[in-house]
Amino acid sequence: MNSSILQNLQTRVIRTSDLAGSDLNTIHDLFDLTYEQANHGYLDQSLKKIRFLALAHDQGTPVGFALGDAVRSPLPRMAEPQCVVLAGICCIAPDYRRLGLFAHLESLAIRESGIPRPDKRTLACGRMAHPASFRIMRGNPTVVPKYGCSPSEWQKEVGLRVAELYGVNLDPETFVVLGKGQPIGYPKIEINVEDEEWLSFRLVNRDRGDSLLAISWNPDAPEGW
Repeated sequence: MNSSILQNLQTRVIRTSDLAGSDLNTIHDLFDLTYEQANHGYLDQSLKKIRFLALAHDQGTPVGFALGDAVRSPLPRMAEPQCVVLAGICCIAPDYRRLGLFAHLESLAIRESGIPRPDKRTLACGRMAHPASFRIMRGNPTVVPKYGCSPSEWQKEVGLRVAELYGVNLDPETFVVLGKGQPIGYPKIEINVEDEEWLSFRLVNRDRGDSLLAISWNPDAPEGW
C-alpha cells in the first residue's frame, strides 16, 4: 500500500463458505457501487469457487473487497501438481482507488490459502473485464493469451484445466470465458489504455457476460511453454 490513508484501514479475511448475511450484503453493496448492472448471481457463483475474501473498512464503512485463492493442482503435461493462484473479482470504492488497495486485498486473500511460496514456480490466473486489469499480466513474457499469437496445444490444455478450477466455460482458441447470456456488470471507472490494448478483448462480448482468462508463470515458465 502506498498511502497513509490505507494504513488506517481495518482488513480481515473471511472464508467464503462462512460469509454471514451482513457480510454478503456488504459485498453486494460494494459490487453495486462499482459496477453498472452488477450481476449478483455471478458474484455468488464466484463465492462458491474461490475460498477467501479480503474485506476492508474505514472507520466502519466498507471500502473494498477482493476474492482470491491458491491451490496445488495437477496440470497437463507436468509431472507434479503446481501452485495455481486464482484471482477473483475485486471492487474498490471510488475514493480508495489507485492507492494499492486492490493488490493488497488480493494478496491477503491468496495468502490465506497457505500455498504460494516465493521460491516455487506459480501459475497466476485471472478473469479480466477490461484491458486496464490485464495490463500487469500482459507485460509478463509467459502470458497467454497474446494478441497475434495462437495458444499452443499445451497452453490450451492448461487453460481448460484452469477454467475447471474457476467453474467456467472457456474457448481454448481465444481464451474467452463464455458468459451465460447476461452482463456480469460494467465497471464504473474511466479506462485509460492504448487502442492496441483492446485488441486482446476484440472477441469478448461483455453484453453476454464474457471475460478474458489470462494465465502467466512466475518467476519463469516450465521448459517448452
